[in-house]
This record gives sequence, C-alpha cells and structure tokens, in this order.
Amino acid sequence: MSKLHVAVLMGGWSAEREVSLMSGEGVAKALESLGHQVSRVDMDRNVAQVLVGIRPDLVFNALHGTPGEDGTIQGMLDLMDLKYTHSGLVTSVIAIDKELTKQALLPHGIRMPGGHIVESESLHAGDPMPRPYVLKPVNEGSSVGVAIVWDEGNYGNPIGRDVEGPWKHFDRLLAEPFIKGRELTVAVLGGEALAVTELHTKTGFYDYDAKYTDGLTEHVCPAEIPDEIRDAALAMALKAHQVLGCKGTSRSDFRWDDEQGLDGLYLLEVNTQPGMTPLSLVPEQAKYRGMSYAELVQKIVVEAL
Repeated sequence: MSKLHVAVLMGGWSAEREVSLMSGEGVAKALESLGHQVSRVDMDRNVAQVLVGIRPDLVFNALHGTPGEDGTIQGMLDLMDLKYTHSGLVTSVIAIDKELTKQALLPHGIRMPGGHIVESESLHAGDPMPRPYVLKPVNEGSSVGVAIVWDEGNYGNPIGRDVEGPWKHFDRLLAEPFIKGRELTVAVLGGEALAVTELHTKTGFYDYDAKYTDGLTEHVCPAEIPDEIRDAALAMALKAHQVLGCKGTSRSDFRWDDEQGLDGLYLLEVNTQPGMTPLSLVPEQAKYRGMSYAELVQKIVVEAL
C-alpha cells in the first residue's frame, strides 16, 4: 500500500491515560518502521484544531476510555470527514456501556451474567443481590473501578460510607453476580477470532493493576482448556464483534466456571479499543498466529481505509 500520513491519537484525560500513551507510542514506532509519516497527538481540548493543522490521511485511535472509546471522538472525526481506525460512533456508544452491551448481545444467544443498574447511595442501606457480587462503573474500561463484594469482605455489611470503592466515584453502578472460575479473553481481528488466552493473576482478579503491571499476571496462550470451551469462546467473541458492528480489532473478556462446562462460560464485556502495550493481549494473540506487531498495526490501518 502507499505510504500515509497517520496521526496517532493517544493520551487524553481518562483514567487510562498512561496506558493509552504506551499503546500510542508502540503504534507510532510500528507505523514509522513501515515507512509511514507519523504525527503523535497527545489529545487535549484543542484536538480538532491540531488535526486540521496537520491534515492526516488517517487517524489511528490509540485512546482508551472516555472520550476516545465512547463515541465522542468518533463523532468528531466523522464530522471532520477523517478516516480513523477501530469502531465507529454507534458501536462505541453501545460497547462502552455495559448495560447497553447486554441489551444488544443477549437476544443473539450470547451468555452474559445477569445484573442491573443500582444507585451508589443505595449500597449503604443494603446489598442489591446476594453476595458475592461484582460492582462496576457502567462506562469505564480496563476494569477501572471494579469491586467484588464478598461475604467476608472488607467493605462492611452494608458497604460503609467511608470505605474506598467505586461507589465513592460513580453515582450509578452495574451490579452482577460474581462468576467463579477462570479468566479468559479472545481478540478478534479482521473478522477472525485469533485465540483464547487464560489469565492467571497474583492479585486474584484481573483488575487495572493486574492488566498493566509487569509480573502481576501470567498469560497462557493458547489457553489450556477443552476444545469445546475454546471453540465456544472464539465463536462468542466473533459473534459479539459482528453484532455490535466492531471494526479493526476488539477483545472480549470471559469468565468460565469450569465446574459447569459450556453452561459456565460467560462473556463479560467487549473492548473496542483494546490495549497495544507490551503487556497487551491483542499483540500477544497476533504473535501466536504468526503476525508481528507491525503487521498487526498495518492490518488495522488497511481495514480503516
């Protein structure tokens, strides 16, 4: 393909800023190694003016979290008539919202945990469902702000007002039953599910720190799981990618209760802007499939064009 001027959009002001900067720098170096001209753009409130000034052929969206993953940037780029990588406005709006994602995927037979939205203030009066359960922000990625409320937890019963947790930072949370078992994840690229990775964390839960701190999580790729579980996870991830209308790459996260067989496999969420850092799962699965990091980046660029 011809050489392009690519603006790599990274950073921003979300809770995932530092991860986005790492993703963006990796992408920028890969694009340069392929001979493309690269403009690194650390997003601020003047991002539209910056993009007008540099006039790129393509924007590589390396942002994580809001506003880069929730449709805001996608809408702006659409209005500016700029091509960009990853999913578009409507898909981004739905996939960042865990409740909307359930509404979109459940009718298509994709198994997800039950649950409902709760007002954070109500948690100090009592539990929204039997313990153990999970509380998570409705519109955050990378497991930002996720808490598991156990019978013998340190949050109190009911949850104490002065105890640190997502209820202190978000007005509304999604409450879901805790699915015991194993952490699995599947990347989808160019309409193909790549592999299943199992995640063994030293923290007991694949939270933000476990995802992005070297040494806290062991990645087993391919996962050492029965063929029927592997095939089901690959199929569910691809179907979720297609139903939501994802572009470029996505990553679906699962919990598998291995005591329940196929009935114990649950899709938790779909990430439309998965990480591209040295510890990230999409590059790892692409490598397992024989694709270098630069080839992965090039494939995402080609689909965006």
